[in-house]
Amino acid sequence: MGKVLGRFGRAALVFLFLFSAAAAQQTPAKRTVAPAGANAVERYLDSIRDNPSLLLDFVRRLPKGADLHIHITGTVYAESLIDFAVRDNICIDTRTMTAVPRDVPPEAAPPAADGKPAPPRSPCDETKNHVPAARALSDVVLYRQLIDAWSMRDFVPTQGESGHDHFFDTFNKFSVAKNGHNGDMIAEIVSRAAHDRVSYVEIMVGPNSGAAARLGAGMGWSGDMAAQRQKLLDKQIERVVADGRIAIDQAEARMREILRCGSLNADPGCNVTVRYLYQVPRGLPREQVFAEMVAGFETVTADPRVVGVNPVMAEDWPIPMRDFSLHMRMFAFLKGVYPKVHLSLHAGELAPQLVPPEGLRYHVRESVEVAHAERIGHGTSVMYERDPIGLLKEMADKQVLVEICLTSNDVILGTRGAAHPLAMYLKYGVPVALGTDDLGVSRSDNTQEFLKALQTYRFRYATLKTMARNSLEHAFVAGESYWADARKFRPVAQCEGGATAKPSATCRQFLDANLRAVLQAQLEREFSEFEAHPYAETSIHQ
Repeated sequence: MGKVLGRFGRAALVFLFLFSAAAAQQTPAKRTVAPAGANAVERYLDSIRDNPSLLLDFVRRLPKGADLHIHITGTVYAESLIDFAVRDNICIDTRTMTAVPRDVPPEAAPPAADGKPAPPRSPCDETKNHVPAARALSDVVLYRQLIDAWSMRDFVPTQGESGHDHFFDTFNKFSVAKNGHNGDMIAEIVSRAAHDRVSYVEIMVGPNSGAAARLGAGMGWSGDMAAQRQKLLDKQIERVVADGRIAIDQAEARMREILRCGSLNADPGCNVTVRYLYQVPRGLPREQVFAEMVAGFETVTADPRVVGVNPVMAEDWPIPMRDFSLHMRMFAFLKGVYPKVHLSLHAGELAPQLVPPEGLRYHVRESVEVAHAERIGHGTSVMYERDPIGLLKEMADKQVLVEICLTSNDVILGTRGAAHPLAMYLKYGVPVALGTDDLGVSRSDNTQEFLKALQTYRFRYATLKTMARNSLEHAFVAGESYWADARKFRPVAQCEGGATAKPSATCRQFLDANLRAVLQAQLEREFSEFEAHPYAETSIHQ
């Protein structure tokens, strides 16, 4: 699958001229054509701010660029995970709503008797409160219990369970169900992205399924990072990397099969450009975390589809808190060995109720200043950092983008509205882009994230447009930028005539060599068509 997706850059040159026109709605007969351009969009947006239905329609059709913050398992809806469990004939522990392996192997089914086929034997031991996952398809109570246990749907915090705990507990509950379904999950991600007008995604994955951590187990932590890395190389960590690349190949092949890519009825998700971030589970012992980091840096070096490294697992858990500064030094060391590897680091996904005050004071700063992160995931606790205003100015100067995940920050941290630092990032010129995080668990999508931003902060259209542009400017996709000045969004000299349907020969040559510029030019054409679309209702306030 990797070779096929690797060709998306070329395919995009053809597709980008046609994509957004097909997505535009038919104009209702009684609408009055508004003047084309961004100013007309601003006026229309002002006229519908208090009309939820028209606001939803507006946001749904808005071109959104890239989603840079996606966890592969948390992005899949619980309904799909139940389907995986049914297909794999696994069991559900009804006491905890946790997917568990079969109790009885398939070959242990009873033999036929009296010449009649034997009834199928349940793979689950019901004396342990284990029932076949398939039962959920006929038991609507079990079905909805699973969805509620495997997501944030209908969740109400109680004294015994916070939103934070319920959110992170879902992953252990559905873990067995998702095993072996990376291709199915990627297919769901890109199909939904396409329908949300997202053209590029970076998905956090663990391609070797923990093999790197197992390789590092038992090595102990000496503190000598160079020596520790050499031990991993001597243990042939390149085999782990090679197996991970094969796993990506297999997942992408399955994704293309599901979406019918290359056929006349291909799903729109086939046209979404996909890249991956190698996820490092930071809640492990130090030697295992370092082994995963080395595998991640080696994988990015070996496979152009894997474009960066990112630590995962709850930031407030004991080991991530204890070892945070050490992890930043690990990243800094490996960045010195592999200078071309990109870093997007989860940092500041914290709130005062989760950790002591001193735990809030340094995570974003050390990610930027020690590890040299190019992007920060969440950054929700930035205003609790030492000298937060100075840090914001530094991030703006270095153009460190923050991946803002509004729904996730709300349901996990309880940080929302004016308490969220999004407005502060914008005030000090820090580039931001909206991300979905774990949209399956959160029961959200890209449209809902933009809608939440618009309704909560009453952003102008120009702000939404800048966020979408930022997402591609700060993506780790290969190639030069379409923008000579990414703050003023001035095109490169080769394409100074703008993102037209018929670019000049010089511009075509530049686009041919730069996938990033291709995606950015595509977004500009989508915005042009969006702004020209006659959707303003003259009677709304009359």
